[in-house]
Amino acid sequence: MGTREKIAVVLASGGVDSAVAAACARKDCGRIAMLHVNYGQRTGKRELEAFNALAGALGAERTFVAEAAYLGRMGASSLTDPNLPVPDARPAPAAGIPSTYVPFRNANLLAIAVSWAEAICSGAVYIGAVQEDGSGYPDCRESFLRAFERAAQEGTRPETSIKIMAPLLHEKKGEIVKLGARLGVPFELTWSCYRDEIVACGRCESCVLRLKSFAAAGIKDPIPYAGQTAKNGLAHGA
Repeated sequence: MGTREKIAVVLASGGVDSAVAAACARKDCGRIAMLHVNYGQRTGKRELEAFNALAGALGAERTFVAEAAYLGRMGASSLTDPNLPVPDARPAPAAGIPSTYVPFRNANLLAIAVSWAEAICSGAVYIGAVQEDGSGYPDCRESFLRAFERAAQEGTRPETSIKIMAPLLHEKKGEIVKLGARLGVPFELTWSCYRDEIVACGRCESCVLRLKSFAAAGIKDPIPYAGQTAKNGLAHGA
């Protein structure tokens, strides 16, 4: 392992996928620095709480919270615009990009992560992007991540070499939960709901994907949901 890869920067929202990505980074590199970005998301306070708890539990040596509220002020996403309702999960398969997509968000977040990685001499940025079994966001595709890695190579110091690592990119959601369980991820500290900050709604796309993930893994989701039923661990209407 090269000198620049002794600590990995992890983009962490506070959700399941980024928590498992952080555990993968810790396994691969030994040391992690966790980065959270506030971009005006509805559940920003709860996500930050989850991030801080996970950083402590996973042994992050450094943490950094960046502000990118401009993404929220641009609008065009139900995650950031209070005038746009967060929809219930779409029937599968669903065509098109969901309204929860924040335009080019991951490019902005990765740019911050690469800047911090270069500043602390890290050789790897980990992101919990999921292409195969996720929401269909265009900035979660492998082609985008590889293109961004090339851009980072072009735009940093000649001696800098930063890899964009997406260890969950082609995994099924149930397998991600199983992997997290094996790596000791404290799922009870994570938060995924797009709508609410106290009790997860169980109906938005993120909640439904999460519930299906735990059901597929055969593991009980440790967080509470509104209108929860014991059957398959799924909330009513999910």
